[in-house]
Amino acid sequence: MIYIKNIFNSRADDGGNFFVVVRNILGFKPKTLKYYQTAFTHRSMNTKDDKGNPINYERLEFLGDAMLGAVIASHLYLEVPSGDEGYLTKMRSKVVSREHLNELGRDLGLINLVQSKIPKGQFGDNIHGNLFEALVGAIFLDRGYKYCEKFIYKKVITPYVDIEKLEGKVISYKSLLIEWCQKEKKTFDYNVYDDTGNDDTKHFSVKLSINGKVVSKARATSKKKAEEKASKRAFFVFQKQISRTF
Repeated sequence: MIYIKNIFNSRADDGGNFFVVVRNILGFKPKTLKYYQTAFTHRSMNTKDDKGNPINYERLEFLGDAMLGAVIASHLYLEVPSGDEGYLTKMRSKVVSREHLNELGRDLGLINLVQSKIPKGQFGDNIHGNLFEALVGAIFLDRGYKYCEKFIYKKVITPYVDIEKLEGKVISYKSLLIEWCQKEKKTFDYNVYDDTGNDDTKHFSVKLSINGKVVSKARATSKKKAEEKASKRAFFVFQKQISRTF
C-alpha cells in the first residue's frame, strides 16, 4: 500500500487531491484508484509490483487504444449503414488520429497528473494522446465496458464525431499527396537534410519535388514533421487537381 499512498498524496492541485481531480475528469467516482494511478505513472519512475512487473501507463495505453477503436467502430457501423469496410476504417482512423488524441489529452490537462522523473517540458506532443488512451484503459478495468463507452461518447464522439466534417478531414497530407501522385503517374521526392541553424533544438528541412520541380519547403524538429508540413503546403498548391482525382 506504500506505492498507492505515496502517489495519492503527491498528486494534488488547487482543486483537491488526486481522487477529486480524477473524479472531475471522469464525471463519476473511480472505484479502484490504483488503475488511474498507473495510468499517470511514467516508465521513468521505474516502479514495480510485488512480482517485479513494471508499473506504468504503457500497458493501459494499449488497452485504451483497443477500447477507443471498438467503441468508435461500433458507433460508425450503426451511424453509416452504407459505409463499406474501407470507408469505416478511414473514418475511424480520423477520429483516433494521433493529432486528435493529443488534443483531447491536452484539453483535459492530463499531463499535470503525470508522475515522472523527466521534466514535463521534455515530453513530446504524443504524451497527451498516450495518457488519454491510458485513462480509457483504466476506466475499462475499473468500471467495465459501459462506463468506458459512456466516457468515450462524452469526450470524443458527441463533441467531435460529425460524419460530414470527418469525410473532408485529412489525416496525413503526405499520404494523400503520395496517393495522388501515384494515381496521376507523377514522380515525387522528399529531399530531407539536417538544418544547422541557430536553434538550440536540432531541426530538419525538406524540399518536396513533384515531376522534378520543387513545389514546397518546410522545416521542423523531426523528419516526419517536416515532410508532413511540406506535404500540407503542396496540397494547397494542387488542391483543385487533387479534389478532382478523389
